[in-house]
Amino acid sequence: MATDPTPPASAASPGKEPRTARGKATMRKLLDAAAQEFGELGFHAASISGITRRAGTALGSFYTYFDSKEAIFSALVRDMSRAVAESAAAAMTPTATGIEREREALAAFLAFARAHKEIYRIVDEAEFADPASYRAHYGGTAERITARLDQAVASGDLAPGDNEVRAWAIMGANVFLGMRFGVWDDSRPIDEITGAVSDLLLRGLARQ
Repeated sequence: MATDPTPPASAASPGKEPRTARGKATMRKLLDAAAQEFGELGFHAASISGITRRAGTALGSFYTYFDSKEAIFSALVRDMSRAVAESAAAAMTPTATGIEREREALAAFLAFARAHKEIYRIVDEAEFADPASYRAHYGGTAERITARLDQAVASGDLAPGDNEVRAWAIMGANVFLGMRFGVWDDSRPIDEITGAVSDLLLRGLARQ
């Protein structure tokens, strides 16, 4: 996936955090290889030997940082969730607020989904292979959206409302938009998609 050349040490199994730049680079290779392995084969068919072969590392290197296939899968879900959050944060301009900020966040997610289509299979499988990471991924995303909506309401850019419900609705829409226009078919310009969604958020569906 190559989202971050220096993944956080917390991605490793407890007590196996890399302490050198070389160690962090090796762990990054393993995580990127795991994204390919799990994305192509699924959790059950994927193997540690397949991951190390893709990473070009020795089998012993895997166990230097991860206890098991389950451990690196959990680390990968956390790593991808962090990468999604960071890409959205980087795409939002400091002056944007309200609907414009959600438009920028959606544009960043669509671009991320197009570049890392394996994220859908990996996160979907996490519902059963690692329920805690699955819930943390969506729960954390919803919390970030809720916080943005709270700020927009406080600044007068959005009307008051139940921002937790709004956040889950926006996230749910974004997930399926990413599937339809990021994974299944990435030919439509992102601006067209985010423009239609912004219009929906701004005007709703009822006739004006």
